[in-house]
Amino acid sequence: MQRRFDWRYFVVALVLLLVIIYFTTGVGSYLTLASLKQNRDALVTYFTNYPIAVSLGFGFIYIVTTALSIPGATVLTLAAGAIFGVFYGTIIASLASTVGATLSFLGARYLFRESAEKKFHERMIAINQGIQKEGSFYLFTLRLIPIFPFFLVNLVMGLTNFPALRFFLISQLGMLPGTLVYVNAGTELSKIETLRGILSPGLLLSFALLGMMPLVSKWMVSYFRSRKHLRNYKKPKKFDYNMIVIGGGSAGLVSAYIASAVKAKVALIEKHKMGGDCLNTGCVPSKALIRSAKIFNYFRRANEFGLETTTNPQINFSKVMERVQRVIHEIEPHDSIERYTQLGVECVTGEAKIISPYEVQVNGQILTTKNIVIATGARPLVPKIPGLELVNPLTSDTIWNLRERPSKLVVLGGGPIGCELAQSFARLGSHVTLVEMSNRIMIREDEDVSDVVTTSFKSEGVRILTSHKALRIEKNENGARLICECSGQEVVIEFDQILLALGRRANVTGFGLEELGVEISNRGTVVANEFLQTTNFPNIYTCGDVTGPYQFTHTAAHQAWYVAVNALFSPFKSFKVDYRVIPWCTFSDPEVARVGLNEAEANEKGIKYHVTKYGIDDLDRAIADSEAHGFVKVLTVPGRDKILGVTIVGHHAGDIISEYVTAMKYGLGLNKILGTIHIYPTLSEANKYAAGVWKKQNAPQFALRILKQFHDWRRQ
Repeated sequence: MQRRFDWRYFVVALVLLLVIIYFTTGVGSYLTLASLKQNRDALVTYFTNYPIAVSLGFGFIYIVTTALSIPGATVLTLAAGAIFGVFYGTIIASLASTVGATLSFLGARYLFRESAEKKFHERMIAINQGIQKEGSFYLFTLRLIPIFPFFLVNLVMGLTNFPALRFFLISQLGMLPGTLVYVNAGTELSKIETLRGILSPGLLLSFALLGMMPLVSKWMVSYFRSRKHLRNYKKPKKFDYNMIVIGGGSAGLVSAYIASAVKAKVALIEKHKMGGDCLNTGCVPSKALIRSAKIFNYFRRANEFGLETTTNPQINFSKVMERVQRVIHEIEPHDSIERYTQLGVECVTGEAKIISPYEVQVNGQILTTKNIVIATGARPLVPKIPGLELVNPLTSDTIWNLRERPSKLVVLGGGPIGCELAQSFARLGSHVTLVEMSNRIMIREDEDVSDVVTTSFKSEGVRILTSHKALRIEKNENGARLICECSGQEVVIEFDQILLALGRRANVTGFGLEELGVEISNRGTVVANEFLQTTNFPNIYTCGDVTGPYQFTHTAAHQAWYVAVNALFSPFKSFKVDYRVIPWCTFSDPEVARVGLNEAEANEKGIKYHVTKYGIDDLDRAIADSEAHGFVKVLTVPGRDKILGVTIVGHHAGDIISEYVTAMKYGLGLNKILGTIHIYPTLSEANKYAAGVWKKQNAPQFALRILKQFHDWRRQ
């Protein structure tokens, strides 16, 4: 197949040729202030005799000069005033400069945009998102300041997705004031000694202030828009608190703690238990249960470790669940009212009701506050399945009340919560059926990850039914059963307990958001901007599961820092929340930990990547621990060691991945990890070996061949 000629090479060659001609033939000598003064009278005479030809010729030269980004535009603008006068000269110079700038913009887009997006795809996505939001303001601001190198603006904007027509119109408007100043100066050409003399310090300051106007205007529009809703409410002359936090989970606790640490007066209102879902019904109890199930599984695996058991170990399910409660009670003091009171937080037990952007009612008392933080968390999603009311379904909130082990347990949902609890109950002796509507469990992970976990689950007796849609629940004297649909056929699953693990729904009702009109997204979460302010009210902030986009305890705490700082120090200082490096882990066995992109997400976003995979079955410590399974998979930029994402499947994957989280946060590549000493023998060595695999795959083959010849020569 004949290779198609790339016209971009021709365009680049033509541009280079024109630039070379400009600098080697002395054409540039005509675009100087001295030349303009010397030839002004002749140019004016030509214009008088041939107005159209001179106008078109002048415009063409101006367009070519600005399009090629060669020196001379300033002198040409002066010449416009000297030859054509202020009015006509401004029209010609303004149009020609804008056309030339747009051609330069389009040239950069045609020549370099494709390669820039390939090489810096992820970064270009972020830049284009910012350009889409703020590009017009920043372009207008830069155009208003004449000392800013316009050719850089043309080239950089050409690499983005900024619309060409909008670029032309904004450039035309933004460059007009500066063009007018230079054209007007050109009418008095004899008085100009140097180009620097045109713009006095005072005039430069005026342009700088003018350049600030779009940003100031944007801020003022945002300010008045956000306060449009506040005008309907009376602002107290004095506030009881700097900040009131509603919700005593991870997000609420951290935001309240930070506020008290900087000596702000803060109240924390919690209607149920301090610590929220994580402590009472989520992370803590589930990990306690997982640990008990894992220990019992080690009993079963005793022979693998050369151990013989004289009796069969028995499960006392009631004691297992009592241990879960003991773990919760041991951790409770960390999140208790007593501790946070000592830290300076005023803790209030009761149901909060937001009655205005400045007022919160609790226990019949109205508290005034400068800022409100919504940290009300989320609850398990209960689907509308016909017949569900016939049984008492379990959720991740209520399963901890069990004291008798379910004989037949159906887990509806193959996500992280469903997988963790399904495996644990199977290890504790329940007959578990895991039902998932998608074609595989752990659908957010790559297929090879799902395959490893599925194999592990099946080996432990978990029945996995994928591509099964729950239709209804039936109950009679023989018990309950779930009717599912798969490939057009109904499948009957008998159970005595059913666990709903289909995700979580944000708590956004019952405490005043509806009456206040706070915007709620289609996903049922509180809508927030990059500063975590609600879109309606600038003094109402939100963090944690109630707003998302990630429903993790560590993300809630991460958001809480931004909320506390922004609420207490805005408008003097504000920070945009940073979601660039968010890790998470599913605590199944093997564990599945991830940070950044996986292959599925990279393919979906069109991001090119290189895959490095290291099998943990090769790791000495994993072999010694009889946990030689799983892998480390690293996605990097092709040809570079920059990490795009990491997935680890294996024993203690949630701990091992921390090194990659740090590396991605601070821009460290695989070469740095390879050059770091890791203790032997540890599981964390898997990170170094994965980096070693990458190094071997990306070794410079040409250099290695030269080295081989060098060493061959030295043996002679």
